Amino acid sequence: MQYRRAVQRLRRLAETCDQTRRVAAAEPFLRAAYVFGGLLEGADPVDALEVVLVLNLPPEEVTWGSQPPGTAWLVDFLELDKGGIVYWWRSRSDPVWNHHIREPVRFWSVEEGTDQDVLDALRDRRTALLRRETPGSAQDVRARTAEEREAALEHLREVHRSYWDRKWRRDHRGIGRYPEHHLWEAVEGYLELLDLGGEDADGGDESRQGPGVELRSVGEVSEKVD
Repeated sequence: MQYRRAVQRLRRLAETCDQTRRVAAAEPFLRAAYVFGGLLEGADPVDALEVVLVLNLPPEEVTWGSQPPGTAWLVDFLELDKGGIVYWWRSRSDPVWNHHIREPVRFWSVEEGTDQDVLDALRDRRTALLRRETPGSAQDVRARTAEEREAALEHLREVHRSYWDRKWRRDHRGIGRYPEHHLWEAVEGYLELLDLGGEDADGGDESRQGPGVELRSVGEVSEKVD
């Protein structure tokens, strides 16, 4: 999409994020929203608007590449599935940045609302003025990747253990999503982090599966139904 349209789309997203503060809840579910990628680099056209949404969930429920519990309504409410947006979830207890999310800029928060200065700077292409969140060093990124890899493996094991449990399958089905989606996302998230860890990614499928995890093909998954 054109750069100008991408900034307009980001502004609309910020306005919609602000509306979530009206949702009755003991604590707000959505805590902050960030942008990164091509828009901050001034690309025109922009391949996609890349955003990060920070949730009021513990890190073990927001593993890399997963769709955390309770986010289906948020995807619909924020119209994240309407095209043109690529989004990632993060826990409020984790840094927003990681191996993939580089130098993100916050454009909305539950405490301060929409950051008009950020949106205006993007509109005027004054990206050098934006305050970006960055790790202290390359070692920080490696340490974060290791932590996220461990969490992703535990999540994959949990999905693997629960996959054929009828209650788990009922709880993980709805709004166009099925248990297969959760399994696939758990596999993808873990393997991405595994490849970054310098492990023997070329050593065949067995080495990529990780300890204690048996991955079945999509065909096998599809054949076994409740």
